[in-house]
Amino acid sequence: MTQPGALMIALFAALILIKGSDASAAGPAEPSVLVRLAKLQRGSLPQTVTAYGSVQADPSGRRTVMAPLSAVVGELYVRPGEEIAAAAPLIRLEPTPQAAAAYAQARSALRAATQLVDRTRTMLGQHLATAQQLADANKAKADASATLAELDAEGAGGAQILRAPFPAIVAAISTTPGAIVAQGAALLELARPNALLLEVGVVPDLAMTIRSGNAVNIVPLGGKDPVSGKVVLRGSLVDPRTGLVSVYVSLPPGLFLAGEMAEADIVTGETHGYIVPHEAILVNESGSPYVVQAVDMVAKKVPIRVLADGGAQDVVDGPLDPGSPVVLDGNYQLDDGMRVRLANRDGGSGK
Repeated sequence: MTQPGALMIALFAALILIKGSDASAAGPAEPSVLVRLAKLQRGSLPQTVTAYGSVQADPSGRRTVMAPLSAVVGELYVRPGEEIAAAAPLIRLEPTPQAAAAYAQARSALRAATQLVDRTRTMLGQHLATAQQLADANKAKADASATLAELDAEGAGGAQILRAPFPAIVAAISTTPGAIVAQGAALLELARPNALLLEVGVVPDLAMTIRSGNAVNIVPLGGKDPVSGKVVLRGSLVDPRTGLVSVYVSLPPGLFLAGEMAEADIVTGETHGYIVPHEAILVNESGSPYVVQAVDMVAKKVPIRVLADGGAQDVVDGPLDPGSPVVLDGNYQLDDGMRVRLANRDGGSGK
């Protein structure tokens, strides 16, 4: 007669054998990968051209201060780079010996012409001169007076101080104290502080996509916060020294210094397509980009073309399933047909 304890042991062993047989028939568990997903959406990103350059004075806001006549440079009151107010003294000019002699001659000529007019008027009253002679004397006096006034205005009569015609930055000084300068010689270059432009160089094929009025994001080199500007002019000439085309960008007043370097992102249009996070894009062994989509929670590799690189997001195109999200974290572990498990429960935000 079988003991009850032995019977229980036999039944338990049989149950273990049956369960083991069922597990073997089911086979190994199907592999899956824990991933994050992001919804696939259509949209656009700005198409930009990035260029670098320096802040320059707008040519329309520059003024060259020239010598009104031949003179000796007496004193300079400003220095290059200095910002000055309107009417601030710039330079003192003193007449050259020749200018001083011309002024003395003009004064003498006016004195003689004045005496001639007085004498001729007296003689006319005595019927010793004619009215025409008096008219000629008056003309000579007027000519002598005009010559003297002109020399006076030019500073031939003494030292003359030239002053700033508007609030300005002294961009350049072309002379030194003691120098003798000819009439019309450039002495100083002034620039309006609120009329600065950023001049950047762009390769010719990209320059052809730029138009006046294009929006620009400008960041000073070493800075972080961008400011807004617009393309004022895109040149139509390639600089033979650099091989680049100059593009001029407006700047907000008071934020930049002349000569400062900056980066410009010029918005030339928009690129349309599927917008995906940059981390979703992978490259296969042949160097071609692709993304992995979760189609009904099953991985599918899809070849793509990257149309625009926007940093954190890219615009791509390809035979994508608009209703299936793209895989972010874990995408590099997936092959076609592998199942995925969600790390982000919403299955779409990727966050």
